[in-house]
Amino acid sequence: MKPQPHTLLRFFFGATKLGPGKITLLERIRDTGSISAAGRAMEMSYKRAWMLVEEMNAAFSDPLVTSARGGAKGGGAQVTATGLAVISHYRAAEAATALATAPHLQDLQGLLRDIPEQK
Repeated sequence: MKPQPHTLLRFFFGATKLGPGKITLLERIRDTGSISAAGRAMEMSYKRAWMLVEEMNAAFSDPLVTSARGGAKGGGAQVTATGLAVISHYRAAEAATALATAPHLQDLQGLLRDIPEQK
């Protein structure tokens, strides 16, 4: 059985990269209100999740995520309007890419050998 083909979209803005991992992290922060919960959901350390958030915040003119330390008010994180726009634009580009490449992926898949998926 041949594996199902799919596209993987990653943007390069000089040294800054934006791809599915960072977008998923933003979505999980949006959904959970927490950088640490988002990282755990992705099997990623808090340190790694925070580093990626800092990287994204530094790359854009406005921060994508704001956060408050824990304590009496509970802390947490929020995806900003700019962060929501980044998610939306990325997902739209991803859908357009999948649509545009679908016939080519089918043709390429037809040229593959029937080799079982291996890890």
